[in-house]
Amino acid sequence: MTAVVVVGGGLAGISAAIGLRDAGAEVTLLESRQWLGGAATSFSRGGMMIDNGQHVFLRCCTAYRDLLARLGVTGSVALQDKFDVTVLTPGGRARLRRNGLPSPLHMAGALAGYRLLPVADRLRVARAALAFRYLDTAATGLDGERLGDWLAARGQSERARRSLWDLFIVSTLNIAGDDASVPLAATVIKTALLGAADAADIGMATVPLGTLHSGAAARTLRALGVQLLLGTRAAGVRSLADGGFEVALDPDRPGQGGPRSLAADGVVIAVPPGPAVRLAETAGLRPGWAGLGSSPIVNVHVIYDRPVTSLPFAAAVDSPVQWVFDKTRQAGLETGQYLAVSLSAADSYLDVAAAQLRQQFLPALEQLFPAAAGAGVTDFFVTRERRATFRQAPGSGALRPGAATGVPGLALAGSWTDTGWPDTMEGAVRSGLGAAKALTNVLAGPAGRPEARPVQLAREAS
Repeated sequence: MTAVVVVGGGLAGISAAIGLRDAGAEVTLLESRQWLGGAATSFSRGGMMIDNGQHVFLRCCTAYRDLLARLGVTGSVALQDKFDVTVLTPGGRARLRRNGLPSPLHMAGALAGYRLLPVADRLRVARAALAFRYLDTAATGLDGERLGDWLAARGQSERARRSLWDLFIVSTLNIAGDDASVPLAATVIKTALLGAADAADIGMATVPLGTLHSGAAARTLRALGVQLLLGTRAAGVRSLADGGFEVALDPDRPGQGGPRSLAADGVVIAVPPGPAVRLAETAGLRPGWAGLGSSPIVNVHVIYDRPVTSLPFAAAVDSPVQWVFDKTRQAGLETGQYLAVSLSAADSYLDVAAAQLRQQFLPALEQLFPAAAGAGVTDFFVTRERRATFRQAPGSGALRPGAATGVPGLALAGSWTDTGWPDTMEGAVRSGLGAAKALTNVLAGPAGRPEARPVQLAREAS
C-alpha cells in the first residue's frame, strides 16, 4: 500500500487525506496544532465558544458541502431557502432578495428595488453584470487588470462600486474592491450571482466551527484509518534517492524526546503559502508563489446585555461595519446578544488597539441598530487574522501553483493554490481533492495500482 504524508490539518489537508485514503493509500496527517480545521476554528471565552472569524458558504460551494456530508455534520449548518441579505445604512436599510425566476432574471427584482443606488446606477449595473456573464476569465492580460478600472470602464460609478459590488467582492476576496483581481471577482459574480438561480443562497454553521470541522474531521479520519499526529510540525521534506521522501519532524516539540522522521512515497504540503515555501525548498522545489502576499481580517466581538436586532446577519454601507452576524445561539450565550463584526481587507485596523476600535464600532453599531444605544455592553474583544488569505490582487493568478509540482510525488494543497476559486473554504476543499488526485496519478505503478512502501516512523540518532 502506498504511504503518503499530508502536512497540514486544515480543510485542504483533511480533504486530501480523505481523497488519498479513498484511493487506497496509507495516510499519515501532521498538524502542528492540537486540533484540525486550520483557520476555521473556535476558542473558549467566558463560558462561550467563539469562532476565530466568520465563515460562510454558498449553495454553489458543492465541494465544501460534500465534505460536510462526509463528516456527518450537514445537520449542523443552515442554508437559506432563497438568497436574502439586508443592507443597513445609518439612515435606513435596503434588501437584496432573489425571486423565483430562472437565472439571470432571479436578481432583477432585487436590483430594481435597491434604493441605495440611484435609478441610473441600477440600470448601468445590468450592463456590467452582462459583461461579467460573458467574460473569459482566462483571457490574456486580464489577470493584471484592477477590478475598479474594469468596472469604471463599464459605467460603474464610485457609488455603485462601494454600495453594491463591494458587498460581494470585499468579503469574498478580502481586498479593497477596486484593487481586486478581475478574474477572481468574475468567478464570484459568474458562479454565485449569475449562475444557477439558487447558487448564492447563504449557509452558516449553527455550531462552533471547532465542533463542525475539528471534532468531526478527527472522528472521520480515524474511522478511515488515517494516522493523526496532532501537535506535530514538519521541519522539512527531503527527496530520497529511490524516489520516496523523508519528512523531518520538528525536534523541538515538547515531550517528543528528540528528532524523528517519516518515510513515505508521496507528500502533500497543505499549509499556508509562507510555510509551504520553506517546506518546498527543502524538497528541492523552487517556489514561484512567494510573492503572493497576504491580506488580514479583523473581527470585532460585542456582547450586549439584551437583544438589539432580530436579523441573523446583515451587510452595511456608509459605515465602518461591513458585515455583522448574530452569534448568540451558536456560541452558547444564554442571555443578551452576541454580535460579531467581520472586517475584510482590514489592513487599516490590524494594529489598532481594542479600546480604540471600541470607540469607533460601538457608535457605528448604534447607528445601524438603534436599540443598541440603550443596551449595556458586557464584553468587547477583537480577534485578528494577520494572514487570513493570500492577497487576491492583479497578477496573483500567475503566481498560484497547481497541485502537481516539478518533484514527482510531491503535491500542493491550500486555498491559495490554483483552484480556479478565490481563497475560501470551497477553494481549500477543492485544492485537497485536486492534490489527492494528482498524487494518486503520479504514484500509480505500471499496472495502474499504487506501488507499496510501508509507513515508517523512525527515531534518528541525536
